[in-house]
Amino acid sequence: MPAGTKDYYGVLGVERTATPEEIKRAFRRKAREVHPDVNRADDAEERFKELNEAYDVLSDPQKRDMYDRYGTVGRGVGGPTGYPGGGFGDAGDFFGGGVTMEDLFSSFFGGVYGARGGQMRTEGRDMVMALTITLQEAAEGVSKEITLDRLATCDVCGGSGAGPDGKVVTCPTCGGTGQQVEQRRTFLGMMQTVAPCQTCGATGQVIENPCPECQGSGRVPDRERITLDIPAGIAEGQQVRVRGMGEAGIRGAAAGDLLVSIRIKQDDFIHRQGNDLHCSARVTITQAALGADLTVCGVLGEENEVSIPSGTQHGETIKVKGKGMPHLRGDGRGDLYIHIDLEVPKKLSKRQKELLEELAEEFGDSTRFQERSPLQKLKDWLTG
Repeated sequence: MPAGTKDYYGVLGVERTATPEEIKRAFRRKAREVHPDVNRADDAEERFKELNEAYDVLSDPQKRDMYDRYGTVGRGVGGPTGYPGGGFGDAGDFFGGGVTMEDLFSSFFGGVYGARGGQMRTEGRDMVMALTITLQEAAEGVSKEITLDRLATCDVCGGSGAGPDGKVVTCPTCGGTGQQVEQRRTFLGMMQTVAPCQTCGATGQVIENPCPECQGSGRVPDRERITLDIPAGIAEGQQVRVRGMGEAGIRGAAAGDLLVSIRIKQDDFIHRQGNDLHCSARVTITQAALGADLTVCGVLGEENEVSIPSGTQHGETIKVKGKGMPHLRGDGRGDLYIHIDLEVPKKLSKRQKELLEELAEEFGDSTRFQERSPLQKLKDWLTG
């Protein structure tokens, strides 16, 4: 391994022949040891970042192969999220920034050790991410492989949260009510307050001998790759919902959904307005004057034969029916509008110049400044 190269296998504590499952389990084990929420050492944050960097490389087959070959991961192999415009969060906080493995472990620890100021939420939350595609991909429909960092169902206990000989029992703190009653003496007398039980997270139940992998929560931080099918005709800002691929629920509760918000990269030649498409076509002065047949490429790669009528002016629009954007989950397409851009030649050969001068003379167009006679100048002075 080249000098100065980080030993990612050593960071995770696995052999170079480790399987993806062994790498995943090693990462979870190490993360629980060094995460800043549970490790108060001064270097805990840096160690967790290094651990996450190692897992990011070794959990991705393409990055791992490059690392094994060259001892480093070069540019252009994709970021930790593996998709353009990556980053996702709670559906109620779409603009709240991207989720990282550190965020997931913070949520994981919070779900395991208590309700942190309120009743524990058992259902998994919806997650939202943004995905950028091209206009052609939006027109044709496309399948994209994306990478998710999320709290997933624990594969050791199947989401139950119980270890091999574990079982669910009534919470000894609240007696199964999910609430704790506190009494305080004030100058007004005894005051009684009711708060969610911090031991069981207001569920009324705890697990004896919890699963060592998920610590009894039934879910673990995980990185998954899924294939997302984007339908043809999708528009900017529309969402694709993937059921059950949001945050996993606690101890088998329902999982949330993944909502993928689509962003469409601006095309250099075609502009979209609803299901209609607009583009420009350059025509010469002779084509505009005499008329011509042109070939205009469409968004689906087809070649559209377009007739330019004689006498076409600069800025005029020609409509090609049914050659626009496909309708989302429906039949038919929008229309294609071609905006005429008249192209005037900047350089002319001697013969071309002679021909145009003859044409100008035929039309009676003056192309040179004409000297006025003395009589015309006198008439201009008297009437001026």
